[in-house]
Amino acid sequence: MTSVLTLQNVHKTFEAKTPNENHVLKGVDLKVEKGDFITIIGGNGAGKSTFLNAIAGSLLVDQGAIKIEDKDVTNLTANKRAGLVSRVFQDTRMGTASRLTIEENMAIADRRGHSFGFGRGVNNKQREQFKEALKLLDLGLENRLTAEVGLLSGGQRQALTLLMATLKKPKVLLLDEHTAALDPKTSDMVLKLTEEVIQRDQLTALMITHDMEQAIQMGNRLLMMDNGRILIDISGEEKKQLTVQQLLDMFKKQSGRSLNDDALILG
Repeated sequence: MTSVLTLQNVHKTFEAKTPNENHVLKGVDLKVEKGDFITIIGGNGAGKSTFLNAIAGSLLVDQGAIKIEDKDVTNLTANKRAGLVSRVFQDTRMGTASRLTIEENMAIADRRGHSFGFGRGVNNKQREQFKEALKLLDLGLENRLTAEVGLLSGGQRQALTLLMATLKKPKVLLLDEHTAALDPKTSDMVLKLTEEVIQRDQLTALMITHDMEQAIQMGNRLLMMDNGRILIDISGEEKKQLTVQQLLDMFKKQSGRSLNDDALILG
């Protein structure tokens, strides 16, 4: 079976050969199967965001290889990976254009991965498709297609961003602490929606979180990163039975250090 995403011996160093040299990713190896929903956790400086940036193509790695299915994307920039990888960021303003309408934003998302034209015009067929997709959010946005996105609440905007990111069924969906800027109630709504979309569309997803309970409860696989490496990789029944204390104990055993909630929040 071909993995959807493969990382082989991936390294990334910032400010190499200077006093500020920082080796952020240190020989990361990972195979992700179709339909995996992986939660990623780790303390400050563990390399989580750099890890997602490497997959997205926001930065190119110094060594190693990254493949999406059989395609080697190691040297492809983010725009060249746009048809394969989608991402939702922590900042609710990223991923959408504030001054464009909901339908204009969705039209741009609908063209993701195409190199010809910018195009944000919407025809009647697209409009009906967008309405049907928006109905699934259950936020009433299907009745506000001509509203500017900048007028939406943070939760509405993040829900729309998630919908746009998954509109073309990407091979890999990256969620970079995408609910961290939301209030608890809105965060719960977006997380529930996230699970529904991933399950409905059978997407392959990787989600960074600073909440250990969340990391354990969501998805079918959990990675814990530390000092640029994947320290813990748990799935199946082992993950289902896992507790926060067991996870902390595993981290201490593997790293020789203790990790507390403050370290995760700062991460």
